[in-house]
Amino acid sequence: MSTHQLNLTADAVSLTRQLVDIESVSLQEQEIADAVEHALRGLGHLEVARHGNNVVARTHLGRAERVVIAGHLDTVPVNDNLPSRLADGVLHGLGSCDMKGGDAVLLRIAATLAEPNRDLTFILYEAEEIAAEHNGLRRLAESHPELLAADFAILMEPSNASIEAGCQGTMRVEVRTTGERAHTARAWRGVNAIHKAGPVLRRLEDYVPRRPVIDGLEYHEGLNAVAIRGGIAGNVLPDECVVEVNFRFAPDRSEAAAADFVREFFEGYDVTVTDSAPGALPGLDLPAAKAFADLVGGEVNPKFGWTDVARFSALGIPAVNFGPGDPMLAHKQEEHVPVEHIERCEQVLTKWLTA
Repeated sequence: MSTHQLNLTADAVSLTRQLVDIESVSLQEQEIADAVEHALRGLGHLEVARHGNNVVARTHLGRAERVVIAGHLDTVPVNDNLPSRLADGVLHGLGSCDMKGGDAVLLRIAATLAEPNRDLTFILYEAEEIAAEHNGLRRLAESHPELLAADFAILMEPSNASIEAGCQGTMRVEVRTTGERAHTARAWRGVNAIHKAGPVLRRLEDYVPRRPVIDGLEYHEGLNAVAIRGGIAGNVLPDECVVEVNFRFAPDRSEAAAADFVREFFEGYDVTVTDSAPGALPGLDLPAAKAFADLVGGEVNPKFGWTDVARFSALGIPAVNFGPGDPMLAHKQEEHVPVEHIERCEQVLTKWLTA
């Protein structure tokens, strides 16, 4: 059992500090999961389940709709940014933005709304910041899909306290060129595979991103070389060169369609897909999503990047990102979150769930 005790009667900013000060780097979430589980089990209106370091709490009020509110418990590695620090209306510290401010709002809603107008499922999960095989939400979807069942989902990822709808898909591929080894003193006797990668890079330089409009939101695709490797010794022509490429694709493309596009783009080369995750359509035309967007107000933005809303979308559950903090600060040493963002998110969700 964790030595940390979370005080869910504290305000959301204080609760954020409590969470930030529990170190929870990916695959080291047991202590924070213990604290969350213990706190939620003290709330009589919730049914609580624990699977690994994933904690799920649910109301059972017989409402017409069920909404999932979710957030991950893990952070990237510590970078001289603990413990938390509050100054001039800004809370600093590892995970403050990504995404313990959102987790605190989630826990405050769980603690304060015993009779919401919709049934609620709260999910706090492990290992979002690392490889998908460890992702707690993915594991829950596979082992206990009934716990994720809902009409609508809100992921408390940082979004500047406004709605970011849907998300891009992401795919990594290897584009491979081959040659023939030879001593560099007799280079004409071989074929340099690195030199043959030049046209691959020129195609990427000339790439023009597609910018489709979906549910009134403009997405912006991207195709970029992110690494290149080749060569075996300083006096040998390389017989292989691999360009690693990341494709961020709009959610109107399936993973299969995205793979087809990449293979066609690099026609004439050996292309291998090494990793892939689908995007998520905004779903803003659905009643639950529209009602939430109308209440939040302001401009709804597309999500540039991949988040776990895609996992809900794959289950047929429309989902949006809505959380405190600037996503551009995620993973930075100077990570921080404005107090007003935390307070606004709690106020909006409380109003929506009690109206």
